[in-house]
Amino acid sequence: MTKRILLVEDDTVLRENTAELLELSGYEVRTAADGSKGIKKAKEYLPDVIVCDIMMPKIDGYGVLETLSQEPNTKSIPFIFLSAKTERRDIRKGMELGADDYITKPFVESELIGAIESRLAKMAILRETASRDNSASETSTSDTHITSIHQLKNFIDDNGQEYSYELGEAVFREGDNSNTVYLVHKGVVKTHKLDEMGKELITGIYKPDDFFGFTSFTKNTVHQEYATAMGKTLLAGISSFDLINLLQENRGLAMELMQLFSENLSEAKEQLLEMAYGSVRRKTARTILKFAEKLEQDSRGNLHILRSDLASVAGMATETLIRTLSSFKKEGLIDIEDRNIRITNMDGLVRVY
Repeated sequence: MTKRILLVEDDTVLRENTAELLELSGYEVRTAADGSKGIKKAKEYLPDVIVCDIMMPKIDGYGVLETLSQEPNTKSIPFIFLSAKTERRDIRKGMELGADDYITKPFVESELIGAIESRLAKMAILRETASRDNSASETSTSDTHITSIHQLKNFIDDNGQEYSYELGEAVFREGDNSNTVYLVHKGVVKTHKLDEMGKELITGIYKPDDFFGFTSFTKNTVHQEYATAMGKTLLAGISSFDLINLLQENRGLAMELMQLFSENLSEAKEQLLEMAYGSVRRKTARTILKFAEKLEQDSRGNLHILRSDLASVAGMATETLIRTLSSFKKEGLIDIEDRNIRITNMDGLVRVY
């Protein structure tokens, strides 16, 4: 049976383009140009998923979600926010109102389709589970109902333990017991390994709102890498044991976490392929752009990056990286001052990559 999507978006061009995208993906789509019309159509149409903008005339997206959440026929419909608002407080507000996901503009087709498919799959599993064992569901010992990654992050915000680190301070070391999963509140954390010669290889860069520290969900184990703060950093952590219990009691959350791991694995494979086959210039450009996505710029647009960290992520000797940076500076792609790098020609750097 064709799944039905209600798209609530006040931007005419974006609404029409997104509707066409969804229809080409096999969905039946209805649209509404503002929040008031969206509420009316949701009650009449009873879609399988609602995709809704936040900033709209008459009634904004928050108001749409809040209204539909109070209606028996619409309160369980999966609700996905689609918005240019990217602040953590905006995301959290939506998730606290009961949204299932939050996609920021501009978005790619696979991101939107993936979010919709995930919501539909979760609803199918929940219906199947409820049908098979309704009594067990009613007598569950857990009062925690978490069905998405965003809700998990809010749970860790509210219930996790806080940790604070300074530049260069270790969050954990290779061989430490792996018993905590971390969420970055402020700052940036790198995970890295050392080879027999003491050369560092960075395996991950984690910015605010990212998870790290996952190892095994089935047995006690130790970390196989280091995690180090790249500046003043604030984290929240939850024990692996508590996370396992949440996953066992919330199957929809387990599915989303699997998707997150899959995406992280794809990124790691891409990085390994680039390290193995990419040219020195391409690898350097890609690494600068990667850090630009992760790190906050200062008031002058500078990125504070250690040359050794850049070289480690790029998979090259520090001396080689420094020569390439000098070349980029001469070409007007970047500016360098002490440990700071400022991208002066983003388009040119992207073309190198």
